[in-house]
Formats: sequence, C-alpha cells, structure tokens
Amino acid sequence: MSLPERNFVADALRAETVGGVLLLVAAVVALIWANTLSGSYAAIRDFHLGPASLGLDLSVQHWAANGLLAVFFFVAGIELKRELVAGELRDRKAAALPVVAAVCGMAMPAIVYAVVNAIGGGSLQGWAVPTATDIAFALAVLAVIGTSLPSALRAFLLTLAVVDDLFAILIIAIFFTSKINFLALGLAVAGLVLFSLLLRKGVRGWYIYVPLALVIWGLMENSGVHATIAGVAMGLMLRCHRRDGERHSPGEHIEHLVRPLSAGLAVPLFALFSAGVSISDGAIHDVFTRPETLGVVLGLVLGKALGVFGGTWATARFTRAELNPDLKWPDVFAVATLAGIGFTVSLLIGELAFSEDLALAAEIKAAVLIGSLIAAVFAGVLLKLRNNKYRKLCEEEERDEDHDGIPDVYELGKPEYHLRMAAILEAKAAEHRRLAEVAADTPARDDGPA
Repeated sequence: MSLPERNFVADALRAETVGGVLLLVAAVVALIWANTLSGSYAAIRDFHLGPASLGLDLSVQHWAANGLLAVFFFVAGIELKRELVAGELRDRKAAALPVVAAVCGMAMPAIVYAVVNAIGGGSLQGWAVPTATDIAFALAVLAVIGTSLPSALRAFLLTLAVVDDLFAILIIAIFFTSKINFLALGLAVAGLVLFSLLLRKGVRGWYIYVPLALVIWGLMENSGVHATIAGVAMGLMLRCHRRDGERHSPGEHIEHLVRPLSAGLAVPLFALFSAGVSISDGAIHDVFTRPETLGVVLGLVLGKALGVFGGTWATARFTRAELNPDLKWPDVFAVATLAGIGFTVSLLIGELAFSEDLALAAEIKAAVLIGSLIAAVFAGVLLKLRNNKYRKLCEEEERDEDHDGIPDVYELGKPEYHLRMAAILEAKAAEHRRLAEVAADTPARDDGPA
C-alpha cells in the first residue's frame, strides 16, 4: 500500500473500537470454522512448526498463545508503566478505587467459582479462569456505546483493566508454571537486564532490540515460565515519562508503533485459534449444568460485577478515597458489569488450567465465550441507558435559546437573560397573531367545477 493508505490502516488499528471488532470477527470466524469444517480447523490449529533443536517445535495454537500474545502483553506492560508514571496510578488517592476494584474484581469471581464447584463436586483447577478482564473488548464496547459518557469512566475502566492484567500475569507466572529450567530462566533474566541497560544508555535501533527480545522470549519459553511474562517485563522497562524537548516518551513512541501489530494481528490470531470450540445444544446444556463451566459463567457475570462494584463502594465508604465527581454509582455498576468480558486472558488461563483434559478445556472455552457475551450484552444495556441520560444532560447544558453564545444553564439567575427570552417569545407570539389574522381574513376558495 501507499504511505497514506498504510498510515490510515495503522491509525484505525490503534482505535479500541477497530481492535475490538477485529477480535470479535476472529472469534466468530473461529466458531463457524470449528463447527462447519472442524477437520481442517483442528489440522491447522495443531500443526507443528519451528526449530525443535531450540525447543520451539510448537503448534500453531501454541505460537499464537505464547508468541503472538506476548506482543499484546508487551503493549499492556507499556500501558501499565504509563499509568504508574503519568496516569491514574501515579496518584495513590486517585488510584485507590480502581486498584481495589481490580483486586476485588478478581477475588470475587474466584470465590464464586470455588463455591459453585464445592457444591457441585467439580474441579477447582479453573478458579483463575473468570478472574481476568479483556482490555480490548471492554474498551471497544465502551467506545461504541459510550459516546456521551464522562471521560473519567474510561480512565476508571482502563486503570482497572491494566491492574487486572498485571495480577493475571502474576497468576499465570505463579500458579501455571510447573517445571522450571533454571538455566534458561537465568539466561532470560540476564537478557532482560541487558535490555534494561541498553535502554538506560539510550541505545537506539530496532535491529538491536527486536533480536534481543526474540532471544529473551525463546529462553522464557524454554524455562517453563509462560513466555508472555517476557513481553510484559520488557514493556515495563520502557521509559514512559517525557524529558525536556521530547514530544513523546520512548514508551509512547514504541506503543504507537506496536499497537497496530497487537490489535490487528496478534490478538485476532490468538482468538482465531483459541475460540474455535464446538457449540451444540448439548455443549450449551453442559455449560449451564457442569460445575466447572457454570462456575466460569457465574464468575464472569456475577462475580466480576459484585467484586468491582462492592470493592469500589466499600473503599469509598470506609476510607478517605473518593469517587471521581464526574461519576455516579450507576456508572460504576455498568463498568463493573463490563469487566465481566474476560475473553483473551480467560481463554489463555483456561487452556493452561485444563491442558491435560482437552474435552473439559473446550467446554471451559465455551463457558468463557458465553459468560463474556452475557456480560457484554448486560453492560451494553446499562451503558446505553447511562449514555442517553448524559446525552440529554449535555444537550440541556449546551442549549442557547437566546443566541448570545452562552449556554442558558449559566444565565438562569440573571434578569438580562429572562428579558431577552421575554422579547424573543413576545416577537414569536406577535408573528403567530399576525399569521392568525391573515388566515382569518383570507376568503375560502371555491375549488368546485366551473
């Protein structure tokens, strides 16, 4: 493509709306493909490629989950670093509510899952599946529906989702790492140290950092620790504060370059090879009857909403932390419901949690899709109601019936405003009286035959 066309596509992919739509399209294609041509889907998904001598003879699905998704976590690491140094997380008082909301929003779904499986006699291995929130999907829904919602709502959701991702990464690193190759892990850490030193020295050049990042990723993959940890670690190392004379920090610049790759390729391909599960009447029935899958659905739909909203309310009620004055509690509940969209990371954790039971792993994926869909629909309805309310408030605040360039809401206590409005209304009344007199004086026409 020409340069203008490339720039147009790249800018589109940086928008949450486009990224979320691509993610949704990839998931739908995967579902259709897996339920119509399941043989070809499984053959491509399970096809192995890569150098076996380097321990990288992986399936296409594994490359998507551990390789391409590392790009997504790299961008998430940059977002987290930016929030820590220049965003909501910089101010501890402002960050308290979304951080506590994120923690409670992960704890409550795990509790809901554990209770459902304890009562139903299911496996507790999947307790972490409903704890994650998908940034791309959640922000896409908010961007599409919330055109008139206050910007503080997006900041709250972004901070919550970034903290949520951080804890999801820790869960993956701590609970889903079985055998550790300490030599490979040590070399990966040494590579990260070198990466950090080069950044501190101001060394520039993609031809240095990209090969080094690939080596670090390969070592992390062979260490037994989930390879996406390498992505978020490198993202956190980038400098995200601006120095004198800089229009953009290195972190902002690199995120600007990499985000189209993450939103347009990495995450959709992961969804394409992870969301392809068999959906039938029996499978849907199992989702709502089997304790493991029911725990995932209820954890995403109920656990997330109760955890995020309850944690936010309790923190504002019993501590000095305060809700942003631009937000109301119905807004927080709508965002809490939206946090139940746990698509990308929940699918990844589901694969890791039930890697030895492929049939149950497929059912868990179906539960993630259904739970995320229910949460998205419910949140969409709530956000639409709030959006309509804010739009009416905006229209009321911007109304200028006396045409003096100042919204009427700011002039209600001024006599001059009321005198201007009286003159305008009297002029309108006089015009209507004149039109009424003209109509009364005009004789009725006889349109009959001559």
